[in-house]
Amino acid sequence: MLNTRILKPTDEAHSTPLLIKNLLLSGQRYERTQEIIYRDISRYDYTTFNERICRLANALSKAGVKAGDTVAMMDWDSHRYLECMFAVPMLGAIMHTINVRLSPDQILYTMNHAEDNVVLINSEFLPIYKAIENDLTTVTTTILLTDEDNKQADLPGFAGEYEQLLAAAEPSYEFADFDENSVATTFYTTGTTGNPKGVYFTHRQLVLHTLAQATSLGALDTVRMLGNRDVYMPITPMFHVHAWGIPYTATLLGIKQVYPGRYEPELLVKLIKDHGVTFSHCVPTILQMVLNAEGAKDYDFAGMRVIIGGSALNRTLYETALAKGMQLSAAYGMSETCPMISAGYINLELEAGSEDQRAAHRIKAGVPGPLVEAQIVDTDGNKLPKDGKTQGELVLRAPWLTQAYFREPEKSQELWEGGWMHTGDVATIDAMGFIDIRDRIKDVIKTGGEWLSSLELEDLISRDASIKEVAVVGIPDPRWDERPFALVVAAAGQEVTAASLCEHLKPFVEEGRINKWAIPTQIAVVKEIPKTSVGKLDKKRIRGEIAQWLESGDSCISSLK
Repeated sequence: MLNTRILKPTDEAHSTPLLIKNLLLSGQRYERTQEIIYRDISRYDYTTFNERICRLANALSKAGVKAGDTVAMMDWDSHRYLECMFAVPMLGAIMHTINVRLSPDQILYTMNHAEDNVVLINSEFLPIYKAIENDLTTVTTTILLTDEDNKQADLPGFAGEYEQLLAAAEPSYEFADFDENSVATTFYTTGTTGNPKGVYFTHRQLVLHTLAQATSLGALDTVRMLGNRDVYMPITPMFHVHAWGIPYTATLLGIKQVYPGRYEPELLVKLIKDHGVTFSHCVPTILQMVLNAEGAKDYDFAGMRVIIGGSALNRTLYETALAKGMQLSAAYGMSETCPMISAGYINLELEAGSEDQRAAHRIKAGVPGPLVEAQIVDTDGNKLPKDGKTQGELVLRAPWLTQAYFREPEKSQELWEGGWMHTGDVATIDAMGFIDIRDRIKDVIKTGGEWLSSLELEDLISRDASIKEVAVVGIPDPRWDERPFALVVAAAGQEVTAASLCEHLKPFVEEGRINKWAIPTQIAVVKEIPKTSVGKLDKKRIRGEIAQWLESGDSCISSLK
């Protein structure tokens, strides 16, 4: 530790802690008349939004919430969710955003592990809650969230319905200062084995992430994604890393915000049209769902920008969206990183190049944002060259990375081995700083002593017009260790075989993009590819289903003769 010079401040000088409450200061000053909209049900301005947060704080306090408590949320993307993302941590309590797409047993585990005290629950999830309520160990109070006329619910410790509680509460609240390192939010991330792991973030981390995100998305001219005259609608669940933290950034800037509730493709398109949505973010499968909606067929999305994360952005989806007027740009992050680590950027060098070069870099994971350190390392933790070719595990440092898994010391040690956060992703970093994610370590296909990227194969296969969707995994092979196996959904009216896929991939072999042994010799043609609760390809389940098909000789499998 360096022996630096530190001066004593004036006795009455105030050292402002980095607290979520301070993110509320600017939005209403910039644009107090901008609106926050929920479906076609609710809309109000920023002045009312700040008042509702005060009312919610009073209502929660009356319901018994105190500093250090954990308040759980089970809701679709809504204005209520946004209000709770502020009011709960501003009380010094912890906001637990429950993944409502987990199984009831997993939801029960996360609620007991997080030691939830109060639960705010949408009426749509009452059947799930009723199935587990007798096994909850710490919950004392419940609050109903509903868009229906019935404001009552048979819930243990029922404190009332959300809107009625707010209407009866005082419209002002004096939020106290406290240590900026206090935990503000928590949620659970699922892995391939074991129970979900608790990730948590402090006020300091969330404020710094918000400021860095506002800079990355708003100050980089060539891929400027978000400014305060935009109209923002998330198409990433708010339970998933706070909808990637962007609601905090949008509120900081006073942006018009539209919350869609449950994701229904036609409603999403209608909200985009009705409110002139210009910015969103989602995983590729959700964007495809929007673009395939009936209401999107003749609609020009000109001027709309969308960040793609969670899964790789392939060239086919990029060009499909661009043809509809929509500008896509990739970004990278994980549940453990709050999440934004890198985002698309076209520098002066690329700006002077071809459109093909620019597109190739827009679909990469992007350039690390402000305050982020990124390295690639070998299996011994040694740093590898940033030459755009050498592959290694991506490791990170940034002020907002979760410091541990909640009550999981061994897994926390694995996450932070050597003082860097280990992502589990294989990547390259080039001389310009661009991160290119090649695969998850567990998804890399190890064949004949070489590593094949399942992501690259998926990108190249997706360029076949006869294929609507694809997933590639490695399957055991007695000679080559593993071989690539492709799961494909055929486009309407098209037929796909292992032979036709081979013909499609041959030109890429001739160009040197892939080796000939990267061509799958077996594929399965299916109606739907399994996804996780947040819309990513569920490769664990895919491998299991393929193993069953191979064992049973299922007719969905096509092989090269």
